[in-house]
Amino acid sequence: MKQTYSVSGMTCNGCKNSVEKALLALSDINTAAVNLEKNEVEIYFNTPVSIPKLKAALPEKFTITKQEEVFDVALNENEKSEFQQLYPLFLIFAFITTASILINRDPWKTSEFMFTFMGLFYVVFSFFKFLDVKGFASSFVMYDPLAKRLPNYGLVYPFIELLLGFFFLMRFQLDLALISTIVILGITTIGVTKSLLSKQSIKCACLGSVLNLPMTKATFIENTIMIAMAFFMILN
Repeated sequence: MKQTYSVSGMTCNGCKNSVEKALLALSDINTAAVNLEKNEVEIYFNTPVSIPKLKAALPEKFTITKQEEVFDVALNENEKSEFQQLYPLFLIFAFITTASILINRDPWKTSEFMFTFMGLFYVVFSFFKFLDVKGFASSFVMYDPLAKRLPNYGLVYPFIELLLGFFFLMRFQLDLALISTIVILGITTIGVTKSLLSKQSIKCACLGSVLNLPMTKATFIENTIMIAMAFFMILN
């Protein structure tokens, strides 16, 4: 008998091995095969094993649910239009843009507006990541090339964003902040692009794990706007 479950909290091959080893320790389970990219585990057993028993077998950092439960949630999300799913992201951009305009309206300087926008962008987006750093890192590692090689990079990333936000808002080390923006967001954009081209269904980690946003073209646009601003300021 086979059953597929979703497992959250897995970030690396070490997690994969831990989950498989813990499940195989149960006498009723013959095989446990983890798919790290999909956060799934396929279990073959002699007699059905209850969810509480599976949860008890796994380390506390992992959460396991039946695939059907996750599928129902995904189905409801897919029924929403792309605009509805990304509404929180658009709303945050609108607030950041409005605040940046009001702060720099008199006298108006495009460069000052851009620095303020980029600073607020980093501070606000890092705030959402700090609400659940581990949850963010778990999602981020699924598509960011550097996070895939260095899993702990996802845990440090919110601090990097916050620091860059302070640099822009305080007008401190701007050249370093601009170059860092191009490099860091450039790497992430490569991962986002690959995910979009492969049509993978991956959760966007831009707002951490607090809001469930799909990886879409809007995510790509979000990064390219910041990169374009950074290039513009360096050239000018």
